[in-house]
Amino acid sequence: MDLQEFKIRVLPVRQKLYRLAVFMLHDKEEAEDILQDAFLKLWTNKHKLHAYTSIEAFAMSITRNLCLDKIKARKRRPQVDVTGLELNSNETSPYQRYEFTDSVSKVHELVEALPEQQKLVLHLRDVEECSFEEIEQVTNLTVNNIRVILSRARKNVRDGLLKLENYEVG
Repeated sequence: MDLQEFKIRVLPVRQKLYRLAVFMLHDKEEAEDILQDAFLKLWTNKHKLHAYTSIEAFAMSITRNLCLDKIKARKRRPQVDVTGLELNSNETSPYQRYEFTDSVSKVHELVEALPEQQKLVLHLRDVEECSFEEIEQVTNLTVNNIRVILSRARKNVRDGLLKLENYEVG
């Protein structure tokens, strides 16, 4: 396959590949990087493309696999969110700010591990600051059920944090 044939047969699927990458990664810049990697992989294997009945399907599977690799890499390498930190602040040291950021990251991980219902109720009550009546309208649960679910969610997060803290100390 030469350059002209590559342009005709492979480049038209660019938008589909990009939409797939954005859908999977939820990040436009990372999706563009994945798309570039996918086209590079397709170009380096251009002599094998004639063997595939659908180049589009092959390109989609390459893009999907690259996205899954990126997602796995994110999970292996936790990122610290430093957007709210000011380095010129005299109130806390960088070490204290890192500790705080690390604790917040651990709480986020624990909340993500909760069952969907607990995660939703905790988010609505503690992040969105919704009243129990508003949560009742959103979830179609009774106020008593909401209180129980919220209590269990908070307990799970608290227990998880204590377990992590005790593990780090011991």
